[in-house]
Amino acid sequence: MLDKVLNAKSVAIIGASKNKTKRGYQAIKTLLADGFEGQIYPVNPKEDMILGLRCYKDISDIEGPVDLALITTPARTIPDLLRKCGEKNVAGAVIIAGGFRELGAKGKQLEQQVVMAAKETGVRLIGPNTSGMINLKTNMNLVGIQNAPKGHIALLCQSGNMALTLITEATIRKHGGFTYYVGVGNESDIKFHEYLEFFRNDTDTKAILMYVEGMSEGRKFLQEAHKTSIEKPIILLKSGRSAKGKKSAGSHTGSLAGMSEVANRAYGRAGIIVIENSDELFPVAETLSSQPSIKNNSIAILADGGGHATIAADLLTDYGINLPELSDKTKENLRKILPEAASLVNPVDVAGGTDSDPSLFADCAKIILQDPSVGGLLVVGLFGGYGIRFDESLAIGEEAAAHRFGAMVKKRSKPIFVHSLYSSYESRALDLLRHYDIPVHDSLDISCKCVASLCKYGNYLKSYHAKTNFVFNWRANARKEGVQIIEKARKEGRHVLLEHEAKQLIKLHGAPTSVGQVARTSDEAWEIAQKIIENSERKASSERKVSSEHKASVVLKIVSPDILHKSDACGVKLNLSSEKEIREGFQQIIKSANAYNPEADIRGVLVAPMAQKGLEIIIGTKIDEQFGPVIMYGLGGIMVEIMKDVTFWVLPVNPTSCKKMLEDTRSSILLDGVRGHKGYDKKTLRKLISMCSELIESYPEIEEMDLNPVILYEQGLDVVDARIILKK
Repeated sequence: MLDKVLNAKSVAIIGASKNKTKRGYQAIKTLLADGFEGQIYPVNPKEDMILGLRCYKDISDIEGPVDLALITTPARTIPDLLRKCGEKNVAGAVIIAGGFRELGAKGKQLEQQVVMAAKETGVRLIGPNTSGMINLKTNMNLVGIQNAPKGHIALLCQSGNMALTLITEATIRKHGGFTYYVGVGNESDIKFHEYLEFFRNDTDTKAILMYVEGMSEGRKFLQEAHKTSIEKPIILLKSGRSAKGKKSAGSHTGSLAGMSEVANRAYGRAGIIVIENSDELFPVAETLSSQPSIKNNSIAILADGGGHATIAADLLTDYGINLPELSDKTKENLRKILPEAASLVNPVDVAGGTDSDPSLFADCAKIILQDPSVGGLLVVGLFGGYGIRFDESLAIGEEAAAHRFGAMVKKRSKPIFVHSLYSSYESRALDLLRHYDIPVHDSLDISCKCVASLCKYGNYLKSYHAKTNFVFNWRANARKEGVQIIEKARKEGRHVLLEHEAKQLIKLHGAPTSVGQVARTSDEAWEIAQKIIENSERKASSERKVSSEHKASVVLKIVSPDILHKSDACGVKLNLSSEKEIREGFQQIIKSANAYNPEADIRGVLVAPMAQKGLEIIIGTKIDEQFGPVIMYGLGGIMVEIMKDVTFWVLPVNPTSCKKMLEDTRSSILLDGVRGHKGYDKKTLRKLISMCSELIESYPEIEEMDLNPVILYEQGLDVVDARIILKK
């Protein structure tokens, strides 16, 4: 259906006008001026002719078929107009008007009416609140931006001004352009993921450039991006990265999840190249749409001065890009053509060797690109400006080098990037480079960003695996006993599992945890504690771990559906072993809980084994508004609030994802051991993270889950506390 919308052969302009300031006039003028290949039907009951075209009173009066309607009338008129479009079998409509959900409750209600009318009639919607769309292949320009350059980039944008900025930049650069532009607007009907599918199948589109302010179906977008990025790159700038996600009163995980933490990891796993600086957006898209990817993450630098070479080396190193040592053969061949003062390490500095003959750049490039350790070449400095800076005669050598650069890229499938101080000047050599799709920039920072993005995309293609598809198999591994635990809570009107219930649930799926028992009296507490202590001492004795450090003890915790944060209610007593300590601890917990919340439903006190010392971590899950279930991993205990060294990944995760999650935190070094420590059991930890993913997939009723702390040991681990919140 989108093919008929985005590749429409006939367009009705509803709200056509003779007023030159109105979109209904500008759209017709631009369609005529650009040479739109299809039919144009102005619609306005008050006019007979507009710009030499017959004007129709109503869309129903048009004799021929209409694929697409551009609606430029006020918001309140849209529902009725969409119904008329449906009667005419119009495939899609572009709704320019604002005044919908962005204005509040009244606007939201009107937008719902628009969406309902579209569903009733089968008309697909672009917008509302959009600047329009352009198909540059057929010259269907419904925006009014003149002379938009044609190329191989599809542009999806939620800001008309941002779209204008990108199109203007492409125009000024005189190279690179677009196949389509779509102003997504409020995304009321056609979603981002649907556009991705369309552009993935469009042979003329080589890259997809996106500016996103909000996204309604993030998980479907990730699923579609995962399919698309393996075939063509997606470059994305997301605004509002600093906005915090809504805090959840129920868990640490909910309060720590910010928009950017979740989104950036999700986009990266889907192969999307995320850009944080708007100045880098188009240059990166231009590069990725035209250059072969770099799959060995290795770049050589060729410079005609030490300053730029050093800065470039620093920038690329900061991006994690390898600057490989050149082979002896490469150095030997460079020595034959460069002066003695030249530096032959990477970066290569020609040291004046090109001053009299800039074509020597091409000789050097050929030698360097033949080195098997080099995945691409960055040329920095004056190239393209020798004829301007020194003597016009030198321009011939630069042009010859440019031709050879283009041939090298095509022959070896290794990209060449050029940073030139003379990028903004009229230089035939630089124009030739652009002709050969070689990126040319006057900003060294942007050049290095383009290199880094191409390496990142190449790394993704190299490591791509189909298991990361963001698709759940709901209830795939649900246990009967687990369903019963959740149903019991539901029957009691609870949306929170009690700690022992949560532990029972995770234990069913293989989590190492000591559930404990609920005591309703101090006598029961001591009876349970005795058994736990005896069993612990017996086990320690058999394992020859009897010492003061491994002395058996228990922990007491309040059990109440009305007290989520036990510590706040002084509802936890640690490391108790004597009868006196346990009885008094029980009584103090009950007293404190009643004082904290006199109305609380107190079920008793949980008695569980006291965990041994180890590394405290946290694993948690929550429902992200955009992407659905996500998982968090990081340092646990009180450190989770202090250090906030956590990472968020969209579920489900596989063993490879779990490994990368651990590596994604600053504290990952602790797992390998520091200062003589042997390190911790990462294999068991990865299994626990995978279990959490399985749990969320098995029980869609779960809203949030916290395992905090989880005590990690050299061998094994212990889930000390578990909290599970159900969807209301």
